[in-house]
Amino acid sequence: MDERNRVAWIYLLGFALDLVNMFAANVAMPRIGQDLAASVGQLSWVSGIYTLGLTVVIPAGPRLAAWLGEKPLIGVALAGFAAMSALAGATHDIHALIGWRFGQGLFGGLLIPVGQAWAYRLTPASERSALTTRVMFVALLIPALSPMLGGALVDAVSWRWLYLANVPLALIVLALAVVWLPKGGHPAGSAAFLPAIPSLLRLRALHTAMLVYLLVPGVFVGVNLIAALHLTTLGYSPAAIGALMLPWAAASAVAIMTTRRGFGRFGARPLLFVGMVAQALGILALGKIVGPGDAWAPCAFVLMGLGGSLCSSTAQTLAFTGVPDARMGQASALWNMNRQLAFCLGPVAMGAAWQAFGGSNAPYTTLGLAALLTLLPTTVALRLSRRHTFPLEETSA
Repeated sequence: MDERNRVAWIYLLGFALDLVNMFAANVAMPRIGQDLAASVGQLSWVSGIYTLGLTVVIPAGPRLAAWLGEKPLIGVALAGFAAMSALAGATHDIHALIGWRFGQGLFGGLLIPVGQAWAYRLTPASERSALTTRVMFVALLIPALSPMLGGALVDAVSWRWLYLANVPLALIVLALAVVWLPKGGHPAGSAAFLPAIPSLLRLRALHTAMLVYLLVPGVFVGVNLIAALHLTTLGYSPAAIGALMLPWAAASAVAIMTTRRGFGRFGARPLLFVGMVAQALGILALGKIVGPGDAWAPCAFVLMGLGGSLCSSTAQTLAFTGVPDARMGQASALWNMNRQLAFCLGPVAMGAAWQAFGGSNAPYTTLGLAALLTLLPTTVALRLSRRHTFPLEETSA
């Protein structure tokens, strides 16, 4: 295996760990709430604080990579992630769990953007769409399988093992990183991240892609938490809730292949528009479910998988195409900071909305709000040119 593929595999494995901790944990929230006497608001922070940790440390990633080197930083991140996971699995206090989840996020936030920038930098511009496809299939496979397996683990043993299982996984990736990764570099130009943000945001395609990710995948992560809590009250088990990600995954696979074939032919605008409408309809369909076995449940997840993945895969392709190698570290850090901000705000906002609305109608009102938020980026996406395929040289008017 050549150097480029070894770096890409370490990045993809680290990305998979990140997704496991984002999606598998949601099916355990009802049990965590029971065992640790936690409110809906506290449970939303167990989910959201992880991505907050990822978000706040991302700006430091390029500077630390320039100082320490990429390989040592990835090793420190994986070791720290394993330690925080062990502490999260052993805690008996909801506030301590929130703290250890924040620690998980801090170390994960050092791992993902550094690995992504390294992988994209080694990949020729003409082949980056293929790397994006690999990234999106990891983003498809892990959310599909981890909630189902996590739900089975919660049913069979305990919610604690969702966190404890991260320890051997992170250590395996650490061992592979030590053996596989080249010494790497101390990438010049990555350190000056914050001053570079305004010029990056002047790229219309990049800031459009960031807004879409904030309000489509971000809202879905929040809806996933609300769905887990709501479906539990309707009689669904953790394993049954997790299994609903399988139709989501099937629809997501169709969406990813559609993006790969349709992006160059039709441009970003129609893919984003169809995706936002489909996810909004799927969110509203969740409110039609009345109990286990209801056909509305898989229909809702199919629509959310189709719509959300049309938007996320289109946005990912849009964001990185044409970014110069010298700015890849900065663009990667900004993209990942936005991604983690989306995944932090989604569950926290949806949990806060549930509590604010209160009463028996709270889940339904919250889902209506989520559908509305999903549609907000249409106003920006429709400003893209009809065949907006490689637009990164274009700046906002």
